[in-house]
Amino acid sequence: MSPGKGRFLVAGAGVAGAAAARALLEAGAQVTVVDRRDGPALAELAGLGARTVITGEPDPALLDGIDELVVSPGFAPHHPLVGAALDAGLEIYSEPELAWRMRGPGAPPWLAVTGTNGKTTTVTMLAAILRAAGLRTAALGNIGEPLVSATGYDVLAVELSSFQLHWSRDLAPHAGALLNVDKDHLDWHGSMCAYATAKKAIWRGAADGTGVALGNLDDRWVSTTLGDQPGRPVGWTVGRPAPGQFGVLDGMLVEHPADGGDPVELIEASRVRPAGAHNVSNALAAAALASTHGVRPAAIRAGLAGYQPEGHRNAPVATVGGVDYVDDSKATNPHAARASLTSYPRVVWVAGGQLKGVLVDDLVAEIAPILAGAVLLGTDRHLIRAALERHAGHVPMIEVARTDDGAMAEVVRAAAGLARPGDTVLLAPAAASLDMYTGYAQRGDAFAAAVAGLAAATPDPASGPGVRPDPASGPGVPPRAA
Repeated sequence: MSPGKGRFLVAGAGVAGAAAARALLEAGAQVTVVDRRDGPALAELAGLGARTVITGEPDPALLDGIDELVVSPGFAPHHPLVGAALDAGLEIYSEPELAWRMRGPGAPPWLAVTGTNGKTTTVTMLAAILRAAGLRTAALGNIGEPLVSATGYDVLAVELSSFQLHWSRDLAPHAGALLNVDKDHLDWHGSMCAYATAKKAIWRGAADGTGVALGNLDDRWVSTTLGDQPGRPVGWTVGRPAPGQFGVLDGMLVEHPADGGDPVELIEASRVRPAGAHNVSNALAAAALASTHGVRPAAIRAGLAGYQPEGHRNAPVATVGGVDYVDDSKATNPHAARASLTSYPRVVWVAGGQLKGVLVDDLVAEIAPILAGAVLLGTDRHLIRAALERHAGHVPMIEVARTDDGAMAEVVRAAAGLARPGDTVLLAPAAASLDMYTGYAQRGDAFAAAVAGLAAATPDPASGPGVRPDPASGPGVPPRAA
């Protein structure tokens, strides 16, 4: 249906919802916007001609006379309003799908990324590469400005969450990369199968045989599924690549041409930031996506060399009393936490929050040998404690029950008491943060502030009183979905 002729209900007046409503109003559509609370966005949309409704629980009667429903990520498939819309046979989708449908002639191509972990790092690496190639671009979608508002670009680096992909039908980027698939957001999707199916929609553009499906060959599910895709599948691995793949040879990221020619060197693996094998994999994904758009190796190298990592991703904070403190607050599921936990030989683990229906037993069993202690916080800390008791009973544990502003300071003091010189105190919660914080960024900032407070009272024999801060650490970014 043409937006200018439709009657739309936009559920949620956050950044993406408000942008979707504005775009629909500009196209001449009849728009109703519903949200739990009043605010400037609703007032603005009312001024533009939208009908606005403020209610804690949207009434299905709002769907009367509506043709299509545009939902924010908070509206899961089992939400009552969604269920009523499905029963009524209405189309339901999110802002990226709307943006795709409203693209005009000459719209910039989308190079899209999804996965359980690494999306933002990959898509911002990709944007850095595209800029190094002289292209007007931005990292958008699940980060940055809404896609429906994007103008003036040559190409878009697009991050898409499982929520956004679930609520899509036509969205089909010419090139889509799937980084990894592991258990996450099962409370939203209802099952691992539904979650994985949503992620696989990133390859929809390859369905007609002309697009490019890109995938991580080191992820079993992705590698197996990639082999079944039509079009031109392209894989990457942190190991030795076969012809037509991207990989690592002798410490160098390379592209191995499909014609069997000599591998083309891109950049030294040691120069990839943030550090870690998982970020080398992310860099390879960004390089592969850029290559599908015709970007040359020199620009790939320049973009990765100049890339500035996002905050709260395995970011060193400080060294206090010979103990390193590292912020990986973005590790909001066990798969992400594993990547940073296994990067250190001996760890005091700071964990807890909202597990989103995911178990941590496999993770705990794997990392038990490197744990020097664990400090647990948040609403699901008892589930992590139980897993530690089952698989790492030798590990000393401290629970912090408080949820006020002083909670993280207590957590850091407890972790310092368990650590010894040479250890790493690692905030890798394996859980979401909305039980105590506005998002993972605020949680990471609270951790850094608590470490600074600890340092102020702790002489460091290696550097004199106080702390050795890491100059790369800094403020984070808003919370997003996977």
